Amino acid sequence: MTATSKVAIVTGASQGIGAALVKAYRAKGYRVVANSRSITADTFAGDAGVVTVDGSIGERGTAERIVATAVEAFGRVDTLVNNAGIFIAKPFTDYTAEDFAAKVATNTAGFFFTSQLAIAQMLKQGTPGHVVNITTTLVDQPINGVPSVLASLTKGGIDAATRSIAIEYAALGIRANNVAPGIIKTPMHTPETHSTFASLHPVGRMGEISEIVDAVLYLEDATFVTGETLHVDGGQHAGHW
Repeated sequence: MTATSKVAIVTGASQGIGAALVKAYRAKGYRVVANSRSITADTFAGDAGVVTVDGSIGERGTAERIVATAVEAFGRVDTLVNNAGIFIAKPFTDYTAEDFAAKVATNTAGFFFTSQLAIAQMLKQGTPGHVVNITTTLVDQPINGVPSVLASLTKGGIDAATRSIAIEYAALGIRANNVAPGIIKTPMHTPETHSTFASLHPVGRMGEISEIVDAVLYLEDATFVTGETLHVDGGQHAGHW
C-alpha cells in the first residue's frame, strides 16, 4: 500500500490545529475526511482529496457518518486524529451540569465513539492503523491560576485509555498515541492574551500550530512507537519553575 492510498480522519478540522492537520496529511498524499460542527463543503473547496462531514462529535451518529463516509468515498480508514475538544476554565465548584455534559460529550464521547468505529474498520481491513489523540499537558501538570478539573477528567481519561488501546491492539498492527500540547497560538486565543500565556511556559513562549502538526506527523511515521504521550508544551510537564 502506498502513501497515496491511505486515508486519515481528522475531527475538529474547521480551523486551527485541525485544519492544519488536514493540509499536512494531504501534503503526505493521504486522502482525508474532515469533521467539525461548523465545517462545510467549502472549507477545503477545490481539493477532491478531502471530504467533509459536519455534526457534533459527541453523538454516535456523527461518528458513524464519518467512518461510513471514509469507506464510501475512499475505501478505507488508516489513521484517526481525535483533535476535537473544548476547554472551559472555571473554578471546580463553579462548573455547571451543562459544562460537564458539554465537556464529556465533545472530549470523551467523541473520542470513544469515533475511535471504536475507526478501529473496527481497521480490523476489518486487516491492515496497520493509527489513532492519535490531542490531549493537554494539564493532565500531567496543572497550573495554579488555570482551573482545569474538567480538562483533566476528560482528557486525562483519554490519556489512560490510549495506553489500553495500544496494548490491546499492538499485536494486530494498530497503534495509539497522544500529543499533549501546552497553550498554542490558535484563533481561540486573541493577541492581547499571548504575553500572559507565553509566561506560563518555561521556554517563555506559546506553541505554534505547526509544532503540534509536526508532532502528529512524527508519530504517524514512528511505527515502533505506541502507547506514548508526546508533550509539546514548552517544558510545562517537567514541573514548576
